[in-house]
Amino acid sequence: MITVYLIVSGIPAIKEIGLGDFLLGKKWASTAAEPSYGILPFILTSVYGTAGAIVLGVPVGFMAAVYLAKMADKRVRAVVVEAVSLLAGIPSVVYGLVGMMVLVPGIRKVFNVPDGASLLAAMIVLAIMILPSIIKVSMTSLEAVPREYEDASLALGATPTETYFRVSVPAAKSGIAAAVVLGVGRAIGEAMAVMMVSGNAPNMPELFQSVRFLTTAVASEMSYSSGLQRQALFSIALVLFLFIMLINATLNFLLKRDKSNG
Repeated sequence: MITVYLIVSGIPAIKEIGLGDFLLGKKWASTAAEPSYGILPFILTSVYGTAGAIVLGVPVGFMAAVYLAKMADKRVRAVVVEAVSLLAGIPSVVYGLVGMMVLVPGIRKVFNVPDGASLLAAMIVLAIMILPSIIKVSMTSLEAVPREYEDASLALGATPTETYFRVSVPAAKSGIAAAVVLGVGRAIGEAMAVMMVSGNAPNMPELFQSVRFLTTAVASEMSYSSGLQRQALFSIALVLFLFIMLINATLNFLLKRDKSNG
């Protein structure tokens, strides 16, 4: 039903604007006297922002999961796992508020830029927000690896660290990959926190410039939109939906191919 509704609501604006002008246009001015409805800045910002969040968040989440599942003592593990669970339960608006009060001024001061509300701030916030999903799912996968695998590796002379990274991690790679997929979905679909720290301006993406994501484009204008503008927002939602479906399908294909090759 959601798919059908998005298609029915989104196609009319694409027909009127033109597919090329809509997807490849560099200017979004939906309330101007002569409106423009180009969403290329939103698409590129969403791609760059998600990629940056994955680059920043996945290594931290993966290493934390390995440490908690295999190396940490019980007291440290209990405390950190509770902290991770707490992070998972924090509303996105709180992440955005903390980002506005701490991260945005920090970026402005450290990098000496006019405004810290930027693509970099959005990447960092998204990277923090995807950590709980990556850590918890990866931990579950690592803990499910049979103990016999590790015992055999240790008996052959491997160190514990070598065993964890060369035996346990490959054995749990499908679950770790699923954790990354969940993180990608969380990063792409986030709107409120991103809107609060990114500046929400329809610019072409640059690291220290205010930007607008696909999700925030819909959220910021839907309340007062009408006519073609409203239809264009539904078209953006359709593009976002297809974008997420494409990424999930690609990741699932890569996982299945890797599993069949293995």
